[in-house]
Amino acid sequence: MSDSIQFNVDQQVVYPSQGVGKVVEIFEKTFNGTTTCFYKIYLEVSDMVVMVPVANAQTLGIRPIVGAEEAQAALDMLGEPVEPITSDWKLRYQMNLDLLKKGTIKDIASIVRCLYHRSKVKELPILERKLYDSAKKLLEDEIAFALGKTSKEVEDMLHAKLEPLGALAAKRPVFVDEDEDEDDELMDDVNSDDEMDESEDDDEEDDE
Repeated sequence: MSDSIQFNVDQQVVYPSQGVGKVVEIFEKTFNGTTTCFYKIYLEVSDMVVMVPVANAQTLGIRPIVGAEEAQAALDMLGEPVEPITSDWKLRYQMNLDLLKKGTIKDIASIVRCLYHRSKVKELPILERKLYDSAKKLLEDEIAFALGKTSKEVEDMLHAKLEPLGALAAKRPVFVDEDEDEDDELMDDVNSDDEMDESEDDDEEDDE
């Protein structure tokens, strides 16, 4: 086995953008005369087994579950004020996606806090909503393992931290919606199409 192995069988790990998993096997496989060492990781959230080359694990951001102190710090971070961020959802999505790929628990908590806060100002686009759900689930699972609590208990703890922040956001939005003009233009187009349809219907009635 390779000396670069960092994890042990039965060890809980975090696979960024995939979820919390457990190393169920470490094995070697030979391809074209080259022997490669793999982790076999079971991801409970998707009920899926993935095989990751040991040499690529660090590049992919796979890491051990954090300790209780670091997990609590990430939980507490959710209740901290949010710095203003761009209202361009595509740019914001890419920024948060990059954080998810880095995969530290602090990065994941930052995504959850940012997008929860934003959702209280304006409904999230579908892609951002999916990103928020993925990050939230990953954060809940890791904190649950780190603190020895159930997923439901951690979900309630996250809500307790986020809700006061969300209420504040709803009252005093810190974002300027640059994309609102695009939404207005879209609605103008829809309304214009409706008016044309009505006009065509009227013409048809007149012809009759």
